[in-house]
Amino acid sequence: MDYDRLGPSEHDGRILIPHTNTPAPDQRCRKRKLLLLLTVLSVILLSVSAVSAVLVIRSKGRGTVGSESIIKKKPTQAISRTCRRTRYPSLCINSLVQFPGAIKAGERDLVHISVNMTFQRVSHALYGASAIANLEMGTMARTAYNDCLELLEDSMDQLGQSLVTVTGSGGGGSGEDVLTWLSAALTNQDTCTEGLADVRGQVKNEMERELQYLTEMMSNCLAIFARSISDKDFSGVPIQNRRRLLSGIPTDESGFPSWISKRDRRLLQIPVPALRADITVSKDGNGTYKTIAEAIKAAPEKSTRRIVIYIKAGRYDENLKVGRKKTNLMFYGDGKGKTIIAGGRNIFQNFTTFHTATFAATGAGFILRDVTVENWAGPDNHQAVALRIGADHAVVYKCNIIGYQDTLYVHSQRQFFRECDVYGTVDFIFGNAAVVFQNCNLYARKPMPMQKNTVTAQNRKDPNQNTGISLHNCRILATPDLQASKASVATYLGRPWKLYSRVVYMLSYMGDHIHPAGWLEWNSTFALDTLYYGEYMNYGPGGAVGQRVKWPGYRVITAPEEASRFTVSKFIYGSSWLPSTGVAFMAGLSL
Repeated sequence: MDYDRLGPSEHDGRILIPHTNTPAPDQRCRKRKLLLLLTVLSVILLSVSAVSAVLVIRSKGRGTVGSESIIKKKPTQAISRTCRRTRYPSLCINSLVQFPGAIKAGERDLVHISVNMTFQRVSHALYGASAIANLEMGTMARTAYNDCLELLEDSMDQLGQSLVTVTGSGGGGSGEDVLTWLSAALTNQDTCTEGLADVRGQVKNEMERELQYLTEMMSNCLAIFARSISDKDFSGVPIQNRRRLLSGIPTDESGFPSWISKRDRRLLQIPVPALRADITVSKDGNGTYKTIAEAIKAAPEKSTRRIVIYIKAGRYDENLKVGRKKTNLMFYGDGKGKTIIAGGRNIFQNFTTFHTATFAATGAGFILRDVTVENWAGPDNHQAVALRIGADHAVVYKCNIIGYQDTLYVHSQRQFFRECDVYGTVDFIFGNAAVVFQNCNLYARKPMPMQKNTVTAQNRKDPNQNTGISLHNCRILATPDLQASKASVATYLGRPWKLYSRVVYMLSYMGDHIHPAGWLEWNSTFALDTLYYGEYMNYGPGGAVGQRVKWPGYRVITAPEEASRFTVSKFIYGSSWLPSTGVAFMAGLSL
């Protein structure tokens, strides 16, 4: 049996794993339920009416959404025009006409009403999902359920930030910020659904009931906002095919994007011995803590200043998580191969792929430098993540990331990797972040018999998400064991995990292990006309494009203007945040 992802359905092909019973949640779960209840009760902006509107839609069933019997009020021209821009117009109309204030709203007001309505729908789903915490669940079901709660909580934060920005009530966010946050919320929902695919029974049924229509509502919200910030263009063209307003923020003399503060820039530029840490981790007891987990727990929540955690040389067998409340944490070690964070979680232990990560980070402003992160589960255990990042404005610098299948999960939001070495086999860089890799080495390893290597599996599901993988000035290489077997093992640049998969290689070296076709189908013709796969001025024996695939969505990029859309300054708007981290980068195609 092929345990790899198999095709284009919502279930991404992960195998079914026997369930075992686990105890009911402890007192912490009850406290979380109370907290969630207080949160929901504190939600303003007419939440009761909004939830009632959604429940009217849910009670009719998917097949009748949009029928005249559901619509209690006639949609205005503003609502009709707004909903024509979405992928689910019937649901858009039926939800908006029931939402207080929408009937009298113009198109501009409908933008923040849409965000508000979606925020409240997520709040309702989170509250409903938390209410089933005491159901008996097997190990896999409990893991998937907890993943969904975490992802819903993250979405609440992202939609809350978006609402503050679009209503102009503070926060200082930009249009690109909101696009990122809404794209991430949609990705969160997709990840939750995938984790539940292998779950059976009451837990799955209850969760699906709570999550019904949530993906569609998030997609509609994203579409409405995305078109509101285009060049006054409401033609319904997907955002990746339209010119977006660019800030044109200048870079400094070293080319850093300006989203990195001067202090953070210095932290990344100065040698490790010169760095001054707030917290030191040392296995021998000569530090603040002996474990990295203790250091993370001790770090303040929602910090607005950079908290620096130094991890001394050694091997740390820990599974780590930097949650969304642990913001602006920087971890640094004594160098690749010296400071090693290692774990062996994999899907055969009844973990979701999301939960297998050795090191996971969702706190904004996450920085990692001069360490090795490894998942040692091996190729036989299939999906086993070393590093997972869902943190906005994340930077990974001079790190080794080592695994086999699903090594690096670039889950969501804006990320930048510089001078990193990533090792893997099947889909070893995957996810739906807006991420740029610069000056990195990507090493394909020898996989299991009958497997093919794929460097990327990008899972952009919606045409309005501002996400994708950009590889700029990188080296696509083979490890010695693969090099010796390259005649019998095919290695590809990527395959489309979801319908709007987007990957671009620019000015990169490609070794002779790369298959002449370059790219691999996911399942027959799935996504071949909706994906965006591009190559621009790559070189090396594997960089020749003469025998590349002839898919409608594949293109050999010849215009620098098109390639520039996937640079640090334009794709992840790095010029507004990277300078503060201190990591070196090229803002454009070249210095």
